[in-house]
Amino acid sequence: MRINEVKGKNLIPYNIFLVGFMGTGKTTVANRLHHLLDRQIINTDDRIVEMEGVSIPKIFEKMGESYFRDCESKTLIEIKQHKRVIVSCGGGIVLREKNIELMRESGKVVLLTATPETVLSRVKHRKTRPILNGNMNTTFIAGLLAKREEYYLAAADVIVKTDGKSIDQICEEIVTRLTDLDLKK
Repeated sequence: MRINEVKGKNLIPYNIFLVGFMGTGKTTVANRLHHLLDRQIINTDDRIVEMEGVSIPKIFEKMGESYFRDCESKTLIEIKQHKRVIVSCGGGIVLREKNIELMRESGKVVLLTATPETVLSRVKHRKTRPILNGNMNTTFIAGLLAKREEYYLAAADVIVKTDGKSIDQICEEIVTRLTDLDLKK
């Protein structure tokens, strides 16, 4: 199914949550889907920064990871009020079962994946990744990916690998997989 067909027929009548490890392309893909499907985009990390008035690294530093995860849950509760939005989620949002439930209540969860090498190449120059500070290497990334894998897989309605694909290829695959999923109902 082509994206223009989805846009024209108003298919995919729910929120689309993009989850995955940092550097898998969630924000970039969300921005492209926003334009292709003519839907509002919500970035959970941006929303938290807006609500808290400080950066995510500062939230981790001053209030801790648990507080940040609470903020993610509050953001997902707020997103339930929206219909047909594209949501780019923070990399650890699936670490709480409650968050997975909140996403599933108002949409479908698309897991974007990438190899540790791809992740490193995409995030190595960014200083806004508190989990990777001092650990910017494939060994650490692979270990963290392995720890989170079961959570990502438990959350996913659809899984899309992003390695070596253009943004348009990724978006086309997401739209096709979601419409195929809906047709199987």
